[in-house]
Amino acid sequence: MPDTSTGNTARPARRTVLAATAGLTAALAAGGTAHADAAPGDKRLRALISRMTLEEKVGQLFVMRVYGHSATAPDQSDIDANLDEIGVRTAAELIARYRVGGIIYFAWAHNTRDPRQIAELSNGIQRASLGRPRGLPVLIATDQEHGIVCRVGRPATLFPGAMAVGAGGSRSDARTLGRISGAELRAMGINQDYSPDADVNVDPANPVIGVRSFGADPDAVAGLVAAEVTGYQSSGVAATAKHFPGHGDTAVDSHYGFPVITHSRDRWEGLDAAPFRAAIRAGVDSIMTAHIQFPALDDSGDPATLSRTVVTGILREELGYDGVVVTDSLGMEGVRTKYGDDRVPVLALQAGVDQLLNPPTLDVAWNAVLAAVRGGELTEARLDESILRILRLKARLGLFDHPYADPARVGRTVGTPAHLAAADRIAERTTTLLVNEGGILPLSRRTHRKLLVVGADPASPSGTTGPPTGVLAAALTELGFTATALSTGTAPSAAAIARAVAAARDADAVVVGTYNVSAASPQKSLVEQLLATGKPVVAVAVRNPYDVAQLPSVPGCLATYSWTDVELRAAARVIAGRVAPRGRLPVPVPVPVPRADDPGRVLYPIGHGLSY
Repeated sequence: MPDTSTGNTARPARRTVLAATAGLTAALAAGGTAHADAAPGDKRLRALISRMTLEEKVGQLFVMRVYGHSATAPDQSDIDANLDEIGVRTAAELIARYRVGGIIYFAWAHNTRDPRQIAELSNGIQRASLGRPRGLPVLIATDQEHGIVCRVGRPATLFPGAMAVGAGGSRSDARTLGRISGAELRAMGINQDYSPDADVNVDPANPVIGVRSFGADPDAVAGLVAAEVTGYQSSGVAATAKHFPGHGDTAVDSHYGFPVITHSRDRWEGLDAAPFRAAIRAGVDSIMTAHIQFPALDDSGDPATLSRTVVTGILREELGYDGVVVTDSLGMEGVRTKYGDDRVPVLALQAGVDQLLNPPTLDVAWNAVLAAVRGGELTEARLDESILRILRLKARLGLFDHPYADPARVGRTVGTPAHLAAADRIAERTTTLLVNEGGILPLSRRTHRKLLVVGADPASPSGTTGPPTGVLAAALTELGFTATALSTGTAPSAAAIARAVAAARDADAVVVGTYNVSAASPQKSLVEQLLATGKPVVAVAVRNPYDVAQLPSVPGCLATYSWTDVELRAAARVIAGRVAPRGRLPVPVPVPVPRADDPGRVLYPIGHGLSY
């Protein structure tokens, strides 16, 4: 059963840990790269492991969600959610019962209200863990990819997403993003980020990766992955390259299904492997596995997360990686299709992973691992291998010496004017001008002062203001235009289209935001009917750049790769001519209806992008 014993206060336990690990951070850092021989520190870490109970060892392997803004006093609704899903009331109780080695933050779990609250939550979690007998610091993680996946929103600095950074093509910008984002996360007590995405996105229909990838060129992706890893880790946050062995060529979302990658081994070597090799050379602290079937690498039918051939044979032995391996969420369908929730964590550990992320039912997973050790299916020595890697990471991050966030540092670090300005500058270098017939862009305030901004308004990414039409209209108004927003949605009705057409007749020009336009999308009809008014029309693809292939008649088209504020404001500055577009496509845009004899024909190749 989980540990339910009562603990002492945080400070004595922390002193005990510090005494046992004196000089540990320095000893590990002296090894040079992140995964160099850490023998001087290992001796002390192994001493810590030798004093742990089996239950404590099992707990160290898990990274778990928990509801609430506070470690000890969450809202009643969050207490109820915790009781329903985990059987505990608070984060402190979760740690006391299961001794988990990691916590993951989500906005939907109400962990991330504002930066100071996040720092206080992080400190509460660390106090709860360090206050237990043989208490250890906690790895506090989140998915702060930027772009469409962010857990910590405004007033933290939000940067363009990976594909936008790929369009900018600057390794320096990727490194700056990681450094600033890492500094802000660490100020809030978050010490592990599940970023960057190292997948090479070669399928335009990929429903789960897409613009979360830097692009389709493996060498370009590799360089940007390595740069972002360096940036994050220079700020004391563990970066995580994901999703090994590569999730960029699938039409199935592993949250809801079980994707199969049909690449040959040679194609994997030439396409998917390069960014992970680059991340390892850059000293990446952790790598996340993918819940995908990859028959050319392992024909057993198991997902990569549960494949010893993939995790141990390829990642560890062939690629030489000895850092922390974390699963993608164990609540995803891709890893649950073949085995039950009690088998998945055991098989993952047998495959060679170290951290078990967010199982759907922690009690089932925790007890399954415990039973597997007691029954001889897993050895305690196997657990010790993973725990040593986890503790090495905690030591490298300085958590044994400095586990707590400094609340005074939050205001000096998070969302500062300098950081926000850096994000704006990076965004300006990513906006991509795909079409500019007749020099329709930039729009002039003298001839096109009155603008109508219409189009798709998908739900705003976490922590941004939204909706996109409103953000664009406000930004254009600030730049001297008179802009009016009119949302028509991602699937505009005939009535919504008619309202937009009527409004366009009173405007000097129309800016229309598009979102994942397909051949049958009513968004195409919206654009065509706006063009029929005779007004100048500029399309802004606010997610996938592939929209341009479905809009052959539009005279002006920009790609922003996301609809976050920073990217939309940059697009507004490009539309107004305040800055010249500099982005270049990091993925090819295929023709909408390929010929049977030339299915790979492209409309716009990698590297396409116009300027003024």
